Amino acid sequence: MCHLQALPGDPYYDKDKGMDDVIEKARHDLHALQNGGVDAVMFSNEFSLPYLTKVRTETVAAMARIIGELRKEISVPYGVNVLWDPKASITLATVTGAKFVREIFTGVYASDFGLWNTDCGDTFRHAKAIDAHPILKLFNIVPEAAKYLAQRDIEEIVQGTIFNCRPDVLCVSGLTAGSETSIDTLRRVKKVAGATPVFANTGVRHDNIEQQLASADGAVVGTAFKIDGKFENLVDEGQVKRFMEKVKSFRN
Repeated sequence: MCHLQALPGDPYYDKDKGMDDVIEKARHDLHALQNGGVDAVMFSNEFSLPYLTKVRTETVAAMARIIGELRKEISVPYGVNVLWDPKASITLATVTGAKFVREIFTGVYASDFGLWNTDCGDTFRHAKAIDAHPILKLFNIVPEAAKYLAQRDIEEIVQGTIFNCRPDVLCVSGLTAGSETSIDTLRRVKKVAGATPVFANTGVRHDNIEQQLASADGAVVGTAFKIDGKFENLVDEGQVKRFMEKVKSFRN
């Protein structure tokens, strides 16, 4: 994860430092991640707290500017996540050439951001309407800070999502960024996911990476790469290298 600082229009945007500071911090994190050996980078407006489920124009514009200025420096596959707006993520991926998006595409939830509804069919038709290039879609089926309104087993959610929506990857999360993903939930999802890859979406750390990857096909990592392992900090290149060395050893 390349977590972007608060953007114009966000409650915690620093207008005195402005967009130049946001871009330079994104550049620092991008290079720390790439030099540390990650497989891919996902740009996310992580510090746009509290999140919107229908983001404003200025957020997408700001993210497009950041990725546009950094694009020639990106040496690995990259994706985007506009929290939490699937159409905005698809749009941003299309105009920036991103290879994948992570989003809440399906389900209805009670969340910290209010009642959270989705419309996967409309989102996919939006992608078709704007002639989006082939974009891999990472479905977060256990959203952070939210709970399914219906009493459905995770197995039912997985089977229904795969049949109806054809996700490229299923992501399983903990409660918040940095919260460990349940091993039991990962195993249950993996058992019924068939050929669809399953990612641990939060809380994968240096001390649990082997256990997590024993139950998942991959991981989305953000907080564990930060200085002192704190969500608010910038990425520590040394942490990334040590983490990825352990990942590569596990793969072998």
